[in-house]
Amino acid sequence: PQFYFRTTDVTGVVELPEGTEMVMPGDNVTMEVELIHPIAIENGTKFSIREGGRTVGAGVVTEIKA
Repeated sequence: PQFYFRTTDVTGVVELPEGTEMVMPGDNVTMEVELIHPIAIENGTKFSIREGGRTVGAGVVTEIKA
């Protein structure tokens, strides 16, 4: 999916928690995302997740791993 941070969009790979195959509307989940390009973000940065031209989720950065 595409991740939109402020004015930047970048593709990322999502890793859901073990045992979670799908997230439904209204669900909250903590997930890891690996972006294909490095961008400048910090903890607390809000983002949206888009797939197929539609917004399918939103979130907040809680941890950045080097």
